[in-house]
Amino acid sequence: MNMLATIAIWIVAALHAGFLVLESFLWRTPTGRRIFGLTPEFAEQSASLAANQGLYNGFLAAGLVWAATTSSGAAYSLKLFFLGCVIIAGVVGAITAKRSILYVQAMPAAIALALVIVTR
Repeated sequence: MNMLATIAIWIVAALHAGFLVLESFLWRTPTGRRIFGLTPEFAEQSASLAANQGLYNGFLAAGLVWAATTSSGAAYSLKLFFLGCVIIAGVVGAITAKRSILYVQAMPAAIALALVIVTR
């Protein structure tokens, strides 16, 4: 079961690495505009904000990788912290931007967090 928790953390980390790529590098491309439902004009105007947001998602991914790979006594706390950050970001995003963020971002992290807690 502990392996399942670790796999779930890696999935959440991979999602956030993907968000980094989408927001920081593909925002203005046809693929990025299609995924986020953006007009070319809006994508151009908001590109610097999206790149900044992508960077934050990259930091979350890095933290999750750190939490998943560390063997120190802090591993459990790191997992709780970074998964908690993802959940909070997902809830805020669902409230302020788009409801689907709750399912794409917060729900996978909540599942991973539950697995981490149950398998401790």
